[in-house]
Amino acid sequence: MKKLLLAISLFALTVSAATADPIADRQALMKANGKAAGQLAAIAKGEKPFDAAAVLAALTTLNEDAQKLDVATLFPAGSDKGGDTTASPKIWEDMAGFQAKVDKFKTDAAAALAAPPADVDGVKATLGVLGQNCGGCHEAFRIKKG
Repeated sequence: MKKLLLAISLFALTVSAATADPIADRQALMKANGKAAGQLAAIAKGEKPFDAAAVLAALTTLNEDAQKLDVATLFPAGSDKGGDTTASPKIWEDMAGFQAKVDKFKTDAAAALAAPPADVDGVKATLGVLGQNCGGCHEAFRIKKG
């Protein structure tokens, strides 16, 4: 019975690894980040009222997704080709620089969640820090469309 369970587990692991799509996985993370940042931006711009619970939810999403940004898994060699991606070849040319950007985002997202803003001005400041991470990385390591 133990051998059967082990065999089934190994098969399931092999199937999930074989169907893993790093491009789709990283795009899903980035879309979730964009949505969460958009929620914060709406508050910062005054389009939505300050809502501590909404801010906390957005920061939670950003932090959880930041912590999931595993460069080795989401940006393996060759994943800049063969799919619909805007990841720049510069990622693989300067993997240490890219990893440093990801690490900074992870640190800043965790800090934002640990000390969430208490008002609109705080949201603006937090969004500024997190936005610099996103913008800096996109500027250096993303191909602009169109």
